[in-house]
Amino acid sequence: MSLTLDRITLTYPDGDGRLTALDEVSLTVPEGTLTAVVGPSGSGKSSLLAVAATLITPDSGRVVVAGTDTAGLSRAELTALRRTKIGIVFQQANLLPSLTAAEQLQVMAHLDGRSPREARSRALDLLDAVGLRDQAARRPHQLSGGQRQRVNIARALMNDPEVLLVDEPTSALDHERGAAVLDLITELTHRRATATVLVTHDRTHLTAVDQIAEVHDGRLTLPAAVA
Repeated sequence: MSLTLDRITLTYPDGDGRLTALDEVSLTVPEGTLTAVVGPSGSGKSSLLAVAATLITPDSGRVVVAGTDTAGLSRAELTALRRTKIGIVFQQANLLPSLTAAEQLQVMAHLDGRSPREARSRALDLLDAVGLRDQAARRPHQLSGGQRQRVNIARALMNDPEVLLVDEPTSALDHERGAAVLDLITELTHRRATATVLVTHDRTHLTAVDQIAEVHDGRLTLPAAVA
């Protein structure tokens, strides 16, 4: 399944008028591919990600997530869609300080009604996938910044989403750790066949993405395939 944004327009109140954050933006991200969305600060990247995550309803246009047109869905239905179909990797890991790495993931499965045994097994499998199975019992303060971001990624995959949305995952990491995190996101996208959107200001490590879309003043250029 893919993610489709079709002619999305989003505006915000601005004094007596409206400020256009997204202007007739269209983007399709097929399953198993990674699209990087780049652009300067304030260009509309974060607004695009929020609309794709169904956290903000656009003024006009359609958002189709894994075959589901989100137009007209109730708040409860949108919440259920995010829980089951969308994984979100936030810029800051925001891990709960009292929970171990495995427990950070198990909480997500608990919200989805999975049994504790099933949740534990899946959490360990995902930590293994991001190279952290041996850190499963450690709490956030015992992990490095790169390790915390890997837990953040694993947590977003806990409920097997079809769409993965990633917000500036390397902003708090050094060059080497940032490259490793982007390599991991690329690998997991292909292995798990997610439709992944990566918002980033860092173009350094984008050689492995499937397409790059540039946002300027709320307008998105025709995505360019990466050679």
